[in-house]
Amino acid sequence: MAKPDSWRRDIDNYPFQVSLDTRYQDLDVMGHVNNVAMAALFETGRIRFHNSLGRHPRDKGVRWMVATVNLAFVNEAHLPDPIVIASGIGHIGNTSWHILSAAFQHDECVAVCDTVVVTRGSEGRRIIDPEVRDMMQAHLAQPRQMA
Repeated sequence: MAKPDSWRRDIDNYPFQVSLDTRYQDLDVMGHVNNVAMAALFETGRIRFHNSLGRHPRDKGVRWMVATVNLAFVNEAHLPDPIVIASGIGHIGNTSWHILSAAFQHDECVAVCDTVVVTRGSEGRRIIDPEVRDMMQAHLAQPRQMA
C-alpha cells in the first residue's frame, strides 16, 4: 500500500469512530503496538462499524466475508493509551464494498487499513440489498468540504 493520502489521516473524514484499549500483550520488543495487534484492532473496529450499519437478512442465508485487507503503518503506537479506529465506506459495488479505516492515538494517525468485503448467499455471490446500500451510502469516508 502506498503512503495514504493526507485526507485519510484526518479523523473528521470518517463517519464512525470507536475507542479501543491497548494491552500489554499487544507490544513488540521495541515497546510499540505490534502489527498483529494493530490488525486485530482494525478487525474489532470494522465489526463494530458493520454492526452500526445493519445487516443483510440472515434468514436468507446471507453472510459478509472479508476478501482482502491492506494495512499501512504511519506512526508508532504505544501502551497504555487507547486507539481510536475511524471507519467509513470507500466504494460500493454490486456484490462488494470497500471499508476505509484509520487508527489514531493522541489525535495522530498511526495506521490506515483498506478492506474489501463481499456478500455471499446460498447461490454464491449476492447483490447488496437496497436498504443496506442506502445505509452504506450514508456512511462514506471522504474528504471534508472546506467552507
